[in-house]
Amino acid sequence: MGAGDPIPLSLYIYAPNKVAPILFTFLYAISTAIHLHQCHRDTSWRLLCLLPLSALSFTLGYILRTANAFDAYLYSPSNPTNLIIFILTQVFIYIPPPLLELANYHILGRLLSYVPSCSPLPPKAVVRVFGGVMLAVETLNALGVSLSANPTAGEATMKLGKGMAFAALGLQLGVIVAFGVLAAMFWVRLRAAGVRVRAVETALRTLGASMTLIFVRCVYRLVEHVGNTEADLGDVEKLRELSPVMRYEAFFYVFEAVLMLVNVGLWNVWNPGKAFSRHVWTADGSACEAVNSISRANIIWTPHDQRYSSPRGLVSMT
Repeated sequence: MGAGDPIPLSLYIYAPNKVAPILFTFLYAISTAIHLHQCHRDTSWRLLCLLPLSALSFTLGYILRTANAFDAYLYSPSNPTNLIIFILTQVFIYIPPPLLELANYHILGRLLSYVPSCSPLPPKAVVRVFGGVMLAVETLNALGVSLSANPTAGEATMKLGKGMAFAALGLQLGVIVAFGVLAAMFWVRLRAAGVRVRAVETALRTLGASMTLIFVRCVYRLVEHVGNTEADLGDVEKLRELSPVMRYEAFFYVFEAVLMLVNVGLWNVWNPGKAFSRHVWTADGSACEAVNSISRANIIWTPHDQRYSSPRGLVSMT
């Protein structure tokens, strides 16, 4: 059959490619290993644990997609194994993007805490508020994916799942816009205050690139949920009427697999764990964070909250 031609009883609508999921399993596994090494090397688990967790989830998702691709993608009422693998594949691949977005808020919150006088909002409030919103997004996303991924579910269940997924994506887009406004305000205030620290600027650029990738991916997922999405696996004519986004596997690999691989790879290349200073002093001279080899002779003062931090810990992101 040609590209875009549906396969009767295929859980994916089409016959999934056998090579692509193996390739992405390998690439995501490499990214996972690098993230684990970087977190261990820089003792940055608290700040960056969501990055290796997301990469690991992607890896598991593509391992399962590989299992489906090798003649195990057809639905059979008497053998639910293929369906179970398919649902788990969807869950492991679609859960990480909101986690990556939450990781970005943790990183932004840490950046704001190093120059609090330029922060539009209290740094802790940024993580708490947006972390709470992303928790709601992740809950809706997880429930929506698990319900809508089962093509044998009832019509009401399918509509509920797709509605939840649609709401989660809408919230994600709103949070991304809020993130952009907040980061832009922080950038403008840094420039106005004459604060030019290479690692802070690099981190902000990387955050911007990461959120742009997530934004494009969210738009793709929204388009996927718009229009005719009702799949009758046994009716080829109805399957042909589905959106091209659902019938062509290339859309999935370009806007999901590739974009998110670039996303996790960005933080492998410009990992903030080593760049962030771990040594912060309060006004009375007492240390309030773990010490990295930093001299008190090189501290700078930020009068907003009477804290000191070392710029030497913010020199590179490699």
